[in-house]
Amino acid sequence: MSKKKLLEEQILKASGDGRITCALLRKIAEERGVSYKLAGKTADRLNIKIKNCDLGCF
Repeated sequence: MSKKKLLEEQILKASGDGRITCALLRKIAEERGVSYKLAGKTADRLNIKIKNCDLGCF
């Protein structure tokens, strides 16, 4: 399975209600070895809202 698909699946799984915290999305990005920007764009593409953003990364 591609790195992109694995990232999508992990974000979808972590965002049960269509939202994900900034901290959790950053952790997923780090685990997958992708930039915060790519993780944020992936969440946007999946229509997942990022909540409690501390650093303005997304």
